[in-house]
Amino acid sequence: MNLPDQDTAFHKTRTTFRLGELFSGPGGIALGALMSSKERIDSLIDIKHAWATDYDRSTCETYVKNICPAEPESVICSDVRELEMRSLMKVSDIDALAFGFPCNDFSMVGEQKGTNGNFGPLYKYGVKALEYFKPKWFLAENVGGLRNSNEGNAFETILSEMRGVGYEIVPHLYKFEKYGVPQARHRIIIVGIRMDLNVEFKVPSPIPFRDFDVSSKTAIMVPPIPHDAFNNEYTKQSISVVERLKYIDPGQNAFTANIPEHLQLNVKGAKISQIYKRLHPDRPSYTVTGSGGGGTHVYHWEENRALTNRERARLQTFPDRFQFCGSKEQVRKQIGMAVPPRGAKVIFDAIINSFAGIEYEWIPANISENLASRKIPLAYAAN
Repeated sequence: MNLPDQDTAFHKTRTTFRLGELFSGPGGIALGALMSSKERIDSLIDIKHAWATDYDRSTCETYVKNICPAEPESVICSDVRELEMRSLMKVSDIDALAFGFPCNDFSMVGEQKGTNGNFGPLYKYGVKALEYFKPKWFLAENVGGLRNSNEGNAFETILSEMRGVGYEIVPHLYKFEKYGVPQARHRIIIVGIRMDLNVEFKVPSPIPFRDFDVSSKTAIMVPPIPHDAFNNEYTKQSISVVERLKYIDPGQNAFTANIPEHLQLNVKGAKISQIYKRLHPDRPSYTVTGSGGGGTHVYHWEENRALTNRERARLQTFPDRFQFCGSKEQVRKQIGMAVPPRGAKVIFDAIINSFAGIEYEWIPANISENLASRKIPLAYAAN
């Protein structure tokens, strides 16, 4: 695939970016890419699935069912540490790479071992793929806590290694509720463009999304979830949980509500704000997580129960037609670990606009807050 130089009209050349994914999850990033391509009916630039990898069997089954049902062999279910890049090349070469490398050691919830943990060093496989395939661009995703791991050294090391294999990088803390996602989900997204391409990426502005209704109630209730929707089984709540929830108002949790002593939690030390926290119907959801014991399942603002997986999936902007495979807990994990497709689409739109030379509203990259938006006319890409 050759990109035209500045003297060639970009729209006269069909450009398809073949996307490979490491740590793909159930397909949130892939779905965002497909949504971006599908909605750009006037554009000759699109993104196409090439291959994906994940270590979890049910997660891979979900990806195949929803993203590439006709190409099941393009999803490799394997631990990335056991994969060889040449085996992925046998499936397809790629023009773009996405990798949401595991966040376990960077999350604020946990021991924050950073690159000294079991999962922290796995970002290196993304860097290894960049060096091997030399894609034209990449998108990497992780939790906001990445900024502070190992006293900030982990983040700078990761960025340095990405630059070192030939990419201009733009890291930014995306607050997805500002981009039309009904959830306060804050994630570091790093977009890299290969240095020799003379293409400049700018962080898309949230201003075009400021009038979006991102309330939890609208996300879950409009339109109503069909009775026969996939992954919509209710969780059986214990009598004590039901009784406790009766005392918790929308937006409150088990520690901020006025709960009778016999229903209070016997917790010492840190009091996690999301434990038995009810959604506020008029605000975005708090972050949907993929693991955790009692009290971490996200709770309805009115009914005395945890959300169903389908309701969680709506907060993550997965369409109702998206069917998750596996047990209820496996599905919960997939939903909580995924990138919201609608949020991913915003970034893919900006990447495509950057390569097409299409002006769009943008803000300066920042890993702590969003700043004022601007517009930039982007030159056509050069080889």
